[in-house]
Amino acid sequence: MRTFRLLTLFTVGALTLSACGVGGDPGGGSSSGNTLTWASTGGQFQEDEKTALQVPFTAKTGTKFTNISPAEQAQVRTMVAAGKTIWDLANMSWIYAGAYCGELFEKLDDPRLERGKFPKGTTGDCFVPTYRYANIFSYNADLYPGEKPTKIQDFFDVKKFPGKRVVYDYPKAGLFEAALVADGVAPDKVYPLDLDRAFKKIDTIKSSLVFAPSYGAIQQMLVDKQAGMVLTVTARTIVSASSGANLVPVWDFNTTDIGVLVIPKGSPHKQLAQDMLAFVTEPAQAVAYAKLTGTAPARPDIDLNTVGYSDQQKQFNAFLPNRGTTIEQDKQWWIDNTDALTKRWTSWKVG
Repeated sequence: MRTFRLLTLFTVGALTLSACGVGGDPGGGSSSGNTLTWASTGGQFQEDEKTALQVPFTAKTGTKFTNISPAEQAQVRTMVAAGKTIWDLANMSWIYAGAYCGELFEKLDDPRLERGKFPKGTTGDCFVPTYRYANIFSYNADLYPGEKPTKIQDFFDVKKFPGKRVVYDYPKAGLFEAALVADGVAPDKVYPLDLDRAFKKIDTIKSSLVFAPSYGAIQQMLVDKQAGMVLTVTARTIVSASSGANLVPVWDFNTTDIGVLVIPKGSPHKQLAQDMLAFVTEPAQAVAYAKLTGTAPARPDIDLNTVGYSDQQKQFNAFLPNRGTTIEQDKQWWIDNTDALTKRWTSWKVG
């Protein structure tokens, strides 16, 4: 049960350079004293992390941060293998932490990260959620001036609603669950995913699907009206709408998922990193981050009414009342099956 083996086989030289922070922060990602090295995705996402999470922790504890990007699994593997881990926290998929818990990532043992604080099915030995988001089905109202999509089945009805549908080129972006529900599977029976049935349903719209290589490409296609429908994450939906795409969400069926910060094995400051994780999930920081990004706090005891979402953020927030049916993506299923499904997905696209 080890995922992404093939995805991390790069040359030793390239990996060594990456692990040393080449291409990231000029500081190279070194950790010393009261400093945490934070690896993330870069761009606005990492700027929001700095503003909402790092700055107040520095004010409270004096801890400084070295920020680098991107946070890649291959870099973690190389650092751990060399016994020279220099990252303390990394924003990357929980799939990695689940598949390599205790091997490439530290187990979390701080009592402040007690799993009962978080929604069922969103935690693992090596991760707890730092925020929650949804994979949202939306359509461009400018392209459907007449009858409007109202249910997940409409995403798969190209006769009634013609036009391109854009999705992120990655299996775990909500398309498979949506296909099964659109094909008649009850939401609470979606897992384990019936992949044969899901692929058969997706085949019916394959010629209308656009597989975007990045979230930025999705945003550009929506703004340029190159696609009439989209299935993508909360934050990117909001950014696309604020950039000019006349998007309307369809609150029928959506999947929800989590963002995490993980601690690479051998972190120079594991306890301080756990202090930071506990701090990130406290209400004040969780609310501040949610307000910046439009995502939801990880803990259900935080009242969403205290976040202060903008009207546009509320429009695309799947965690508010009356938002149809949502299911949490099954963490263990994806940990066990992502590698095989990614291979099948790649083959299917060109077949």
